[in-house]
Amino acid sequence: MAIIGPQSSAIAHMISFISNGLQVPLISYAATDPTLSSLQFPFFLRTTQSDQYQMEAVADIVCFYEWKEVIAIYLDDDYGRNGIAVLNDALAQKMSKISYKLPLPINYDITDIMYVLNQSKPLGPRVFVVHINPDSQLRFFKAVKKMNMTGSNHVWLMTDWFSTTLDSFSQKNRSYLSTLEGVVSLRPYIPQTTRKRAFLARWRKLQQNELVHSGLSAYGLYAYDTVWLVARSIDNLLQQGGNISFSLSNLLNGTTNEKLQLGELREFDGGDLLLNILSHTNFTGLTGKIHFSEDRNLIGSGYEVINIAQQEIHTVGYWSNFSGLSILPPKALQNKQIVNRLNQNLKIVTWPGGKSETPRGWVIANDERPLRIGFPRRASFTEFVTLNSSHNAEGYCIDLFYEARKLVPYDVPFIFEPFGTGLANPDYDALVNMVATDVFDAAVGDIAIVTNRTRTVDFTQPYVSTGLVIVAPVDNSESSAWVFLKPFTWEMWGVTALSFLIIAVVIWILEHRVNDDFRGPPKRQITTMFLFSFSTLFKTNQENTVSTLGRMVMVAWLFLLLVITSSYTASLTSILTVQQLSSPITGIDSLIASNSLIGYQVGSFAYSYLKDILNIAPSRLKSLRSPEEFEMVLRRGSGNGGVMAVVDELPYIELFLQNRTDFGIIGRPFTKSGWGFAFKKDSPLATDMSTAILKLAESGKLQEIHEKWFCQLGCSTDRRKDSEPNQLHLSSFWALYLLSGAATLFALLIFLLRSIRQYIRYKRKHTDLSSPSNTRCSQAIYSFFDFIDEKEEAIKRIFAQHDSSQAQTNGS
Repeated sequence: MAIIGPQSSAIAHMISFISNGLQVPLISYAATDPTLSSLQFPFFLRTTQSDQYQMEAVADIVCFYEWKEVIAIYLDDDYGRNGIAVLNDALAQKMSKISYKLPLPINYDITDIMYVLNQSKPLGPRVFVVHINPDSQLRFFKAVKKMNMTGSNHVWLMTDWFSTTLDSFSQKNRSYLSTLEGVVSLRPYIPQTTRKRAFLARWRKLQQNELVHSGLSAYGLYAYDTVWLVARSIDNLLQQGGNISFSLSNLLNGTTNEKLQLGELREFDGGDLLLNILSHTNFTGLTGKIHFSEDRNLIGSGYEVINIAQQEIHTVGYWSNFSGLSILPPKALQNKQIVNRLNQNLKIVTWPGGKSETPRGWVIANDERPLRIGFPRRASFTEFVTLNSSHNAEGYCIDLFYEARKLVPYDVPFIFEPFGTGLANPDYDALVNMVATDVFDAAVGDIAIVTNRTRTVDFTQPYVSTGLVIVAPVDNSESSAWVFLKPFTWEMWGVTALSFLIIAVVIWILEHRVNDDFRGPPKRQITTMFLFSFSTLFKTNQENTVSTLGRMVMVAWLFLLLVITSSYTASLTSILTVQQLSSPITGIDSLIASNSLIGYQVGSFAYSYLKDILNIAPSRLKSLRSPEEFEMVLRRGSGNGGVMAVVDELPYIELFLQNRTDFGIIGRPFTKSGWGFAFKKDSPLATDMSTAILKLAESGKLQEIHEKWFCQLGCSTDRRKDSEPNQLHLSSFWALYLLSGAATLFALLIFLLRSIRQYIRYKRKHTDLSSPSNTRCSQAIYSFFDFIDEKEEAIKRIFAQHDSSQAQTNGS
């Protein structure tokens, strides 16, 4: 009428075919393989939780601790393979993955375990998910201990086989737990009830009387409830008037194997009815409420997350498919109306080694297997990277790597391995491909980040901004009608012109009352004012300053003018002799249309870009090996066995131009890219190195390394056709302008205070005391301007006459 069992998922697959043929419900309390479904096996029921839920719980734990890669060790049968397949899907949804799958034979021994563990040692991930059958001898952890894999950089996540094994041991002796320090495992969560406690007490009494010899795991409780489930269902079948009858099976009849005699088996006539009763059963057993989903899987209560620490089993949290990870039991969360699955939480876990700090979950390398870092053995532009005479890697890129490595928060043992012969620059695409194919773990050097390379490796944050540029010969043959404007920036020209206007106005104010040259009709005064200001530039002014304040302003102004004119003359002289591009090439479009030969550096991605992207014929491209060869072919020209221009990356060209004045860059870079270090896909070190490079840039250390290698004789300048070399900027003269402005402002202030003092004295002597004193403000201002428009000599004469008449009055 019904089959209870089996405990093995692999055997359940086989028996399910027979139960389907006989229409006998198969009820398993231990077959957790998620591929055992009611669609394929309609008479299969599962009274335990499917591994579908367990693997989702494992994936949530991996995601909670932000691990991206795990190694799966599993039993090589349906149970192990299908469980790990589900785990792989669950991890993929959380942007993690199983990097390596290491199967164990079905009848494995400790030698097989050690072989698998040894395979995992060279691998980067250190998070192990182990999915095997219960092992009463704990052979797996004996092998782990022998392989010295119990350090703080390892993580051991066990599925419920581990908790099942532990629960089957006697509670008296816990010494075996010392070898399991830091292990994390899942255990089917079964709520504590009075019935469960009473049953476990009876079981312990049986153990004391030596009637049973093992503890009771969750699967033992599931088995107990399964027996009661079948008994209740058969009883219900009989109460509904069902008959227990059998008939010959059409599916099994006609089999030719006489030993098996499968044709003698009878089909259960009430199988469909019993299956329906089983599927709709709803009662409370030792494991909690027994009821099934539509696919005839038990609706479980979730899992406990247990941790072995100090020879004790600690519950550090719970998992359920509706709440995820939580420190509260699923039963407590069910009573809450709103459960936020985003707030995942676990208690503090003790990891292998006794530490509570979460392990990184991976190691890049160790002393036994250091990181293999390839670097290009360059033959030219060796300032960037090469192999020196001591057979050590050196250069700008190598120094930068060393500084960035200091900022990575863990030790990275590594060795440098040169790539190339040193007679010619190596093929950088081949170097990157060796990282992708695991010949090197990483590549350090002047490696351009281009599209085809990013498909196979991960790059760090660019540490140099670069792009392809055109370099061509230059001479002094061309000039410009407006070359006289080039020594100053537009900002400098504007401030200088404004200064002339201000000096004109200030000198007029200071000289107007005392100097006849600055008096007369308004038209004459304006002409004199501006002619005087601009004539100071050529020292041809006919007017002289008379006032002390005016002379003080002129001293500061003439000093400023002397410095500016001298600097202008020097800058103009330099510009008139500066190199102007003589090449007819004005940019990449004209270079393509010229049909002339184009040079490129051996090993650079410039060749593939010119050929594949810009569709330039390979016959027009000439490979060049060194800066000296650059110079030689550029001087020859395209018609004399040379090239019209060279296309290469900006850092190389800047270094090439550092000591060569006969060549210049045409236009601006026509591609945008950068240099970075290459790592294998999804390497965590690429992210950490990127962070380190950003820190170097923010601290200024990146610039210091650049200056060390490229600025010993002065940093190279970007010499492009549209730039203006030797231009003078306002920032170079702001102190002089400030000094002249302060002197001018001080003179104006003294003049204004003295004029106000004279005006007040004048008003006191000429105001009629009997007249009303409520003069309007505007009238007072107009009166003040009329006063300062008068010659100072006339005002002094008025004061003298008034003082004389006042003395005669007092004498009489």
